[in-house]
Amino acid sequence: QVQLVESGGGLVQAGGSLRLSCAASGFTFDDYALAWFRQAPGKEREGISCIAANDDSTWYADSVKGRFTIFRDNAKNTVYLQMNSLKPEDTAVYYCNAVIQGVTRREYWGQGTQVTVSS
Repeated sequence: QVQLVESGGGLVQAGGSLRLSCAASGFTFDDYALAWFRQAPGKEREGISCIAANDDSTWYADSVKGRFTIFRDNAKNTVYLQMNSLKPEDTAVYYCNAVIQGVTRREYWGQGTQVTVSS
């Protein structure tokens, strides 16, 4: 059974930090690219960061570049999002995502974790 379980969300003041974790099971974690998305109230879900499966190359949305860091620990089947210098506009539900492209594309989502940044 495939599972992606996020944790680490919560309430933090502006300027603070949080580290989100996403623990995966039920698939070959090393082979999948991993990403973090977020969805604020009344807005569409947006991708904010991803990390490749093979060379650990990363990408960040402009809105989080320089403040957020994505990294993965394949030994623990876990992907992380370190979030620093948080702003009220970072308030959202954060989701992790795993995807593999190939003959058959497979994609999995976590259930989300709430991050609230107070001003």
